[in-house]
Amino acid sequence: MCACSAAPTAGQWRKPVDPRSSPLCLAGSTFHLFFPLHCACNATLALTVIEVEQLRKTYGDLTAVSDISFAAHPGEIFGLLGPNGAGKTTTIGCISGLLTPTAGHVRILGHDVVREGPAARRVLGVVPQEISLYEDLSATENLNYWGGAQGMRNPLLRERIGAVLELTGLLDRAREPVKQFSGGMRRRLNFACGIIHQPKVLLLDEPTVGVDPQSRVHLLDLVRAEAQSGTTVLYTTHYMEEAESMCHRLAIVDHGKIIAAGTLPELRAVLSERDLLRLSGVFQPDAAKAALQAIERLEILQADESLLILALPEASRRLPAIFSALAAAGAEVRGTTLTQPSLESLFIKLTGKELRE
Repeated sequence: MCACSAAPTAGQWRKPVDPRSSPLCLAGSTFHLFFPLHCACNATLALTVIEVEQLRKTYGDLTAVSDISFAAHPGEIFGLLGPNGAGKTTTIGCISGLLTPTAGHVRILGHDVVREGPAARRVLGVVPQEISLYEDLSATENLNYWGGAQGMRNPLLRERIGAVLELTGLLDRAREPVKQFSGGMRRRLNFACGIIHQPKVLLLDEPTVGVDPQSRVHLLDLVRAEAQSGTTVLYTTHYMEEAESMCHRLAIVDHGKIIAAGTLPELRAVLSERDLLRLSGVFQPDAAKAALQAIERLEILQADESLLILALPEASRRLPAIFSALAAAGAEVRGTTLTQPSLESLFIKLTGKELRE
């Protein structure tokens, strides 16, 4: 029998947040995305590990997070995808207990992070975007410090330090001061500090920012291994390809709000299998829009003097008609990029702009 089907202890968790309570608005209509959740054994999940309800965080007149709701489950990588400044780090701060929410609730395994902070934090591992290491200390000394901060003691702590150093490929550099490490090595050690105490919930805030390709692949493999072991992972990123390859489910966040949420296939389905066509060059936006209206099932997502972004089915087959219409409108096309439905094209459809850095 799958461990997920074992009966819960009374009071161990609360009823999961219904994803249907977060509507997705497109073109003035309201759509509800609702998908059954499954663990690695394909049994429907009942246990909610991370529960966020109507989370709101303001700083004076600035609203950093606005009524965000989602739930994450055992062994799941739940992604928060959005540009810098979208509210992802603030959300992580509220979930970890570093920030106090202005409104709403966050629960970790049923423990409210405000009212039952110590119990909630006991099962949390946090890997912040800013590297939290003591540069004059060695890798072993950093891990010894952070493990001790989590209440770990020898001999378990010593054994765990050796295990995570080997896991992150740093065992042969264990006694060197961190100031001699490369950026990728520091990121891996930062990750090791977050998992030293074997948390049940792992919060990762942009863990691969600024790392070399080899370290990035290593870090992503480590994240997958944590989820496969049953850890619930909340993963924030502004990299589309990471979100597509890593996350079981994800929420797209912009300006402090969730604008879409679900599995990757479900999110792609919102685009109705349309391709994304980018045309760079010189355009008169109003003339270009008028010329393209004659082409069936074509939607103009963005139009300015140097860029057109279009969504349409079978775009490659319809390129001649598009070029002909634009030429008649006095446009000069200098570059063409064609991509299949993706998170990037969905983001453009929902926001009218490309993902900002």
